[in-house]
Amino acid sequence: MTLKQLRYFIQTVDCGLNITAASELLFTSQPGISKQLKLLESELGIKLFLKKGKSLTSLTDAGQEVYERAKRVLNDIYEIENFALESKGEQRGVLSIGTTHTQARYVLPDIIRQFSDKFPLIDLELHQGTSEQIDELVREKRVNCVIASGLNAFNNELLQIPIYRWSRVAIVPKSHPLAKDKRNINLEILSKHSLVTYIFSVQGQSSFLQAFESQGLTPRIAFTARDADIIKTYVRKGMGVGIVASMAIEPNDLNDLYVLDIRKLFPELTTWIGVPQSIITRAYLIDFISLLSTHLKKDEIAKIFDLDYRDEYLNMIKDLPIPERYLFNE
Repeated sequence: MTLKQLRYFIQTVDCGLNITAASELLFTSQPGISKQLKLLESELGIKLFLKKGKSLTSLTDAGQEVYERAKRVLNDIYEIENFALESKGEQRGVLSIGTTHTQARYVLPDIIRQFSDKFPLIDLELHQGTSEQIDELVREKRVNCVIASGLNAFNNELLQIPIYRWSRVAIVPKSHPLAKDKRNINLEILSKHSLVTYIFSVQGQSSFLQAFESQGLTPRIAFTARDADIIKTYVRKGMGVGIVASMAIEPNDLNDLYVLDIRKLFPELTTWIGVPQSIITRAYLIDFISLLSTHLKKDEIAKIFDLDYRDEYLNMIKDLPIPERYLFNE
């Protein structure tokens, strides 16, 4: 079994079992890939594919297991190769980030631009998804870091560094009664309106729902979505009162939407960056974290990944004030 065989196998699976497409991406011939796949099956002594005629139709159960293990093996090899390049002073590699839509849309663009300007040879991959999907990316070792809120759900697989705090805001069309209501808004008032908000994670109880339940109230959830832009669209269509992250409000939204300050009604949330504890930490990853964690210096971040200092600095982080990001200003 060779690395070439594993690469050909993985690329074929990633191309939907289309050997022609895989050969084009690998700059080799279709017969060459077919030969290597047959050799791989022969050397392993198991059937990796189900076939119909000469066409591959699906992976066998054993093939799926080999695929998942091979991905992890090649990822580890890639880490070693990148580590060697960095040791020689060559800043090359891939930074693969798993995150939510809100972070990708409203927080990361400026950070990624700054990072790319400093490290033009580092390729960036951005994987968006729910907390559950990000969790899967971590477990499959497909990302170098994750950025999300509530990363405690990821157990002990990640080193978690808090990067900022944020609150929710409510949004309504300017013609909505709440936009003209001079009373201080409270949960009872909100519970009388249809609400449009984010999809609730299945990992633990939502702090949003808990806030209502603590006062014996049941919110009327009319619509949920992962995307704050979608929520704003449906609020504009009159579906209900939108509840979104404060950083999702942009200047042009204020042309037709009224923003209600509800920060005191719900618990403040913290966004973290999480890095797998087994990862080989490279300088450019520490630089990326420093762009996000403005309250930490690069040498402090580096020590978080040093086994001799980790516990000391993780305890230090707990006591540091965490910056507040994009809090809505009245």
